[in-house]
Amino acid sequence: MLDRLFFLFVFSLIFSGCSSERPDISVVCQRDDIGNYVIKWETYPQMTGTMKLYVTDNPDHFQKSNPVVITDIKEGRATYITNDNITRKYFRLSFNDKYKKDVSSRAVSTEGIQNLRDLGGYQSKNSKTTHWGMVYRSGKLTELSEWDGLRLNSLGIKTIIDLRSEHEAEKFPIQYANANIINIPISTGDISVIFERIREKRLRKGDGIIFMQDLYLQFVKQQSAQFGEALRLLLNEENYPVLFSSSLGKDRSGFLSALLLLALDIPESTVMQDYIASNDFLNLKKFEDMVKGLDTEAQETITLLLTANEMYMDIALNKIKKEYGTYQKFLSKELNLTEKEQAELKEIMLY
Repeated sequence: MLDRLFFLFVFSLIFSGCSSERPDISVVCQRDDIGNYVIKWETYPQMTGTMKLYVTDNPDHFQKSNPVVITDIKEGRATYITNDNITRKYFRLSFNDKYKKDVSSRAVSTEGIQNLRDLGGYQSKNSKTTHWGMVYRSGKLTELSEWDGLRLNSLGIKTIIDLRSEHEAEKFPIQYANANIINIPISTGDISVIFERIREKRLRKGDGIIFMQDLYLQFVKQQSAQFGEALRLLLNEENYPVLFSSSLGKDRSGFLSALLLLALDIPESTVMQDYIASNDFLNLKKFEDMVKGLDTEAQETITLLLTANEMYMDIALNKIKKEYGTYQKFLSKELNLTEKEQAELKEIMLY
């Protein structure tokens, strides 16, 4: 009898210990060709039971009493059908009314804005998550359609940090008036001059790679003060939601986004994935006229300048690690973002 009781006691400890462990839940959300949201999930270990899907226009407020989808967890997929192509939707997945995961489509569909994306939903090294709907990144805001203006309104953008040079900002002004625009100029050279050199065969493929790597090293060595100024704007909660904007949203906006994510202890591999994702959201067809009549190498050189390449970001991050040891020391010493301010930023951006 005592042996049996002992066995039951040990079994109950093991069972309770296993059941208390939170499963690993991964969720992705994308919009299909007609604008519906497709949400997919995986759980490890595989869970049984029910998944309830809730939807909202505001990621800080979900109606807990009205799920839009109820399905078996094993289905691994749900679709939210909508005709609304203006207001962005956020979703909460509730697994057996116990485990919750918030998600949205990272990209924001537009007609005239390149590479508009949300930096929400990234998980830090200590299992916290960046808030959805707080910080966005994009290309220039100079060719907005009427619908694009409505979409930005729906995002509630309060602050636009324009990272283009003063010349770019003056020549191609932002066409959105419902936000505070702060220009923190970071020059990347005159693109028309660069393209002319390519057409004249004075800048070839290898030169293009070196040019881009040098550009990213300049971000670290010569323009860190500007990036620090931009990051410190995020310490004021009145500025949110914030949009980082540059020409294509891949270099200046990409590097600023990387610094923000690294300050939040997001793993370097995730930071690189966010950077490379620009290639999925850039419409390079807009530049077809630039490459007409050019030889293959010239076309490849222009492509190198217009896309995100891991080797560009790598050289900058390796420079930081070699000279400062940690990203946090670089942020503190060169960007003047103190350890206290870095902690404040985490309090604001992570949950």
